[in-house]
Amino acid sequence: MQLSADRTALVLIEFQNDFTTEGGVLHDGVKAVMDSTQMLPHTIELVRQAREASVQIVHVPISFTEDYHELNPTPYGILKGVKDAGAFKKGTWGAEIISDLHPHPEDIIIEGKRGLCGFASTNLDFILRSRGLQNIALAGFLTNCCVESTMRTAYEKGYYVMTLTNCCATLSQGEHDNALTKDFPMFSQPMTHQEFLSSVGTEVELVGKGYE
Repeated sequence: MQLSADRTALVLIEFQNDFTTEGGVLHDGVKAVMDSTQMLPHTIELVRQAREASVQIVHVPISFTEDYHELNPTPYGILKGVKDAGAFKKGTWGAEIISDLHPHPEDIIIEGKRGLCGFASTNLDFILRSRGLQNIALAGFLTNCCVESTMRTAYEKGYYVMTLTNCCATLSQGEHDNALTKDFPMFSQPMTHQEFLSSVGTEVELVGKGYE
């Protein structure tokens, strides 16, 4: 595949204060893996250089109303954890995209994410296809949850998917490493942000992992 900038989107999933920033209600849960991957400085560098290369930046934040009425009245699992923590409420500091990655006028902000997959409750697919963007590089939270869910859907929709291994974080190093080594190669081409940036404008072979 030709990884041309005009056909490539960098999709940033939930780089919001409740995850990324001291005082965010979910920050303590992801801080250790964030520190181990250095995901924030890597992502800041990634976004700056991707913009310079004319890669389309796409932000996919998640948000809910005060009473979380968008969710099942009795949620369980990860979404129950979000509700119980009071995370990502619309109009709050915690739901804001972090200042270091503040969207530029030319960026796209996808609205309507209420669950795990970035495609499920949004117009992400429509936006990407209408702009002729068939290559997707994914970064964000959680490695084994929203990033992985979005990756799987993108793969099945026929996009060429790259996952940026040092620009993701989740709740434990074990979960993070398992996703990168076992799951990501089945549905994407894992690579570092440096490898992605150096590949823009070149021919890239997506190999991944089949039945092994």
